[in-house]
Amino acid sequence: MAGLQTDGSAPLAALSEIAAVKKSDSFDEKKSGEHSVSPYPANEYEPDGIHDGLVFPTEEERATLRRVADAIPWNAYLIALVELAERFSFYGSSVVFTNFIQQPLPLGSHTGAGFTKGVSGALGMGQRASTGLTTFYQFWCYVTPLLGAYIADTYWGRYNTTCVAVVIALIGHIILIVAGVPGVIEHQHGALGAFIIALLVMGFGTGLFKANISPLVAEQYKRTKLFVRTTSNGEKVIVDPALTISRVYMYFYLFINIGALIGQIGMTYSERYVGFWLAYTLPTVIFLLCPIVLFSGRNRYVRTPPTGSVLATALRLWRYAARGRWSWNPVTCVRRLRAPGFWDDAKPSAVEARGEGRPKWMSFDDRWVDEVRRGLGACAVFCWFPIYWLTYNQLNNNLTSQAATMNTGKVPNDVLSNLDPFALIIFIPIFDLLLYPALRHRGIRFTPLKKITAGFVTGAAAMVWAAVVQHYIYKTNPCGNRAATCADENGVQIISPLNVWIQTGSYVLIAFSEILASITGLEYAFMKAPKNMRSLVMSVFLFMSAISSALGEAFVSLSADPLLVWNYGVMAVLAAVASVLVWFSVRRLDAKEDELNNLAEGHVEAKH
Repeated sequence: MAGLQTDGSAPLAALSEIAAVKKSDSFDEKKSGEHSVSPYPANEYEPDGIHDGLVFPTEEERATLRRVADAIPWNAYLIALVELAERFSFYGSSVVFTNFIQQPLPLGSHTGAGFTKGVSGALGMGQRASTGLTTFYQFWCYVTPLLGAYIADTYWGRYNTTCVAVVIALIGHIILIVAGVPGVIEHQHGALGAFIIALLVMGFGTGLFKANISPLVAEQYKRTKLFVRTTSNGEKVIVDPALTISRVYMYFYLFINIGALIGQIGMTYSERYVGFWLAYTLPTVIFLLCPIVLFSGRNRYVRTPPTGSVLATALRLWRYAARGRWSWNPVTCVRRLRAPGFWDDAKPSAVEARGEGRPKWMSFDDRWVDEVRRGLGACAVFCWFPIYWLTYNQLNNNLTSQAATMNTGKVPNDVLSNLDPFALIIFIPIFDLLLYPALRHRGIRFTPLKKITAGFVTGAAAMVWAAVVQHYIYKTNPCGNRAATCADENGVQIISPLNVWIQTGSYVLIAFSEILASITGLEYAFMKAPKNMRSLVMSVFLFMSAISSALGEAFVSLSADPLLVWNYGVMAVLAAVASVLVWFSVRRLDAKEDELNNLAEGHVEAKH
């Protein structure tokens, strides 16, 4: 595989140095004036065993040489194809949820299709109900990853858990089709019951899937250390695994949005001209690609086996480190828990040096303590993400409803949400191939934490745009700030003359924020988690979206006329304030980015 080949450019002198270096317990690279070379045979210096012949950079080279990403292994593209099919089905079906819940069944329609007469619909429960149910679905999809992560890390492994998740989600898709077929959709209570059951089953399968597919794709790339490579034009560069993982997630997210774009566009037209049964059946058919690709590539994937439960050990470690540091004064308590020696005092070597008896549960080495500290630091960063997801979630419901109050021409109102994945497909390669390399060439280190902060800022800008559009909708609609329910004496909706494409700015800015915050969050979760807790840390990142959905329920009262300007304005202010607080809380962590990425892998014995 292209991304897994070793570099054969190491000097013979460097190779001969390997035999001269004695084995030790330390995994640190040599730090002399010469290049650092792996001193151990495969599987002894690093667990991946593919470092032989690589030349490691000196401190001077770390500071001066340009850094580049490595090639992505083909295995990762296969996993990304599975994600493409799953996201096609997820977004293709969920994009029509708002109309299915909010709008009534059109007169004379037995499938919910609006044809050219108006907006498609089924249950007719209104905008607050649609916002509430879609927000609950988002919450459910991002709570269940916690269980999926625990099962994968402890018992089944990421690959097996992903396969089970696919089966569960497939059952949910079949139930969803039942909710949309003629004969069921015409009976509100029956359709609603089947729809809610489908949401619960699909959300459970999606949660198990999301917790494991994201770390699984990045694990296909096995190198973990910086090394020097000479390019075809003679330039010496540093190949940075962190940049490679960043690239993996950039193109993983690109595949996600290819699936989302095709699914959403296709299903909105299926819903409008045929009916909801087709809009729910086609995603199910595409979803069948997931088990096919997973099974056909089962012998090609890098599959990390489960290591047993280390969560309890990590919690015990934290509790042990916190001994004697508690205080009724919250300021004092926080200061003590964040003191420089908090983790070092809990390392096994420190415990033994103090002459204390080493507890039986302390079955790990000092390096694993450093990994846990790094992983918890990442989780602390993720605690800010619920505010970011509040802005993103507006495109799942309120922006779709906003489009229905403007002149859409022959375009379904819910097709506008496709501007987000369309913008991502265009701008992800631009960011990866042009913007980020240009910044590195100019010596600007646009680190993950800086990207996340910038993502909050662009998310706030998207909400400002939406608030301005909503203001002009109220200003130009004959019913003023009752635009969503404005109708003539025959019940035909009266809309604002504004062209719906003025929403474009909101969707493009949200896409920018996803590239900066969401993709980087996936990268940060994988890079900073201990190897045996990657699904768990990834699920914590995903769980922040669930918390955001729960917070979003508190804003449901703003999700209707005449308060929608306030809704978008509040989201903008929250994201802008959070961007400032995020940076002040992580700037010290940002300064240690290289150090954290290059920690040696620790070891822990866990019970299965």
